[in-house]
Amino acid sequence: MLVQPDASMTLLHPPIGTRVRKRMNEEFRMSDPALNGSDASLPFTSVSLTPPRVESVAREHVVDAMRGFAALLVAYFHCRQVTWVGMETFHRTAGKVLDLNTIVAYLTLPVAWGSAGVPIFFVISGYCIHRSGARRLATNPSYQLDAVNFWARRFARIYPVLLAALLLTFALDSISYHLPPVSHKLKDIGLSVFLVNLFSLQGVAGRTYGSNGALWTLSLEVQFYAVYPLLFALRRRLGMRWTVALVAALNVVSAFVLERHDMQFFTSYWLSWTLGVWIAEAKAHAGSRAGPRSRWLYGCAAAFILAGCAAFHFGQYAAFQLWAAGFACYLLKALDRPDSNAPRFPLLSHLGDFSFSLYVVHLPLFVLLSALVFHASRQVAIWPSFAFLLLAIPFAWVFYRLVELPAMKWSASLKPRAKAAAVLV
Repeated sequence: MLVQPDASMTLLHPPIGTRVRKRMNEEFRMSDPALNGSDASLPFTSVSLTPPRVESVAREHVVDAMRGFAALLVAYFHCRQVTWVGMETFHRTAGKVLDLNTIVAYLTLPVAWGSAGVPIFFVISGYCIHRSGARRLATNPSYQLDAVNFWARRFARIYPVLLAALLLTFALDSISYHLPPVSHKLKDIGLSVFLVNLFSLQGVAGRTYGSNGALWTLSLEVQFYAVYPLLFALRRRLGMRWTVALVAALNVVSAFVLERHDMQFFTSYWLSWTLGVWIAEAKAHAGSRAGPRSRWLYGCAAAFILAGCAAFHFGQYAAFQLWAAGFACYLLKALDRPDSNAPRFPLLSHLGDFSFSLYVVHLPLFVLLSALVFHASRQVAIWPSFAFLLLAIPFAWVFYRLVELPAMKWSASLKPRAKAAAVLV
């Protein structure tokens, strides 16, 4: 989901260029900056180019840590569903015996809102996709996006991972299906639903593939990428505020027309992604200066997130929108902090490196482990959920090294460099 260096940057500032390139090769992620092939041809000098690039590298750990937290939250949310009996059953059958298992089980209560990790991903995705374009628009209002190149790099970044995740789901679910009793998470693994997911039509033309219910968000991500050039054009013509207002109105209409009928289309979630785009715009125009009301952003973030947790009791969709607003407030404020003063979460940041891989592979693995170890029977003890999660992390890291990292390099290789070389001459 990071900064891609210009060729001119490497020669003008070798140490900085080297760090950025290393960072690019190890990037996450569900999105990277929306650069076109002509970004280096813009009239940047070495003086004007360096500060925002250094600032971006210094602050990237905030985004990485949020990605890592979101992936861990979603993964454990699903692991707890697969392996544990649930809070209501636990309280009724074993929750009145005060022991370590009971205490730890009750401490996992906040994980019941684990689906909050998804709006984090959407907000970050919108921010990372638009960040580079927002900077170029701030410098050159006539800047235009190369839509074809953007789509090609998005395809290279997402589809190898998606195809591998679907094949892995088929392999693991095929084993799980032969270990009765069958888990409630196992669904159809036929060819038709495979193709629905491969073409990112789950939620529109069919359901998610097999046990991998987490893939419902991938269709929305692909749809966000498909319409990003339209959003970019609206931003240039209407400005960011009117664009956000238009998307918000469309979001409300879509909620009543599509979402209430269980049709999961991008318009019902577009506002969360556009909030990330808005943050990229705000940072591009404000630079390193904090806005006059930024001191209240953490309070607003907490209020929206708590409101989302309360709204979750009445429906996940309203909670999703409130959580997206809360995490957007948090991200905007967190990006205001200088790197020297920002809190660091190295474990979450490292997890953020392969959070996309963890997101797309964890559920089939949990279902298989539950079938192998417990015959798909959910346990009263909370400990197996932690053990399975610890197994999923290295499993996802291997998937990242074998599949996601080559996809990222392929995507990076599609960025045209001819005009960057012309600038050097």
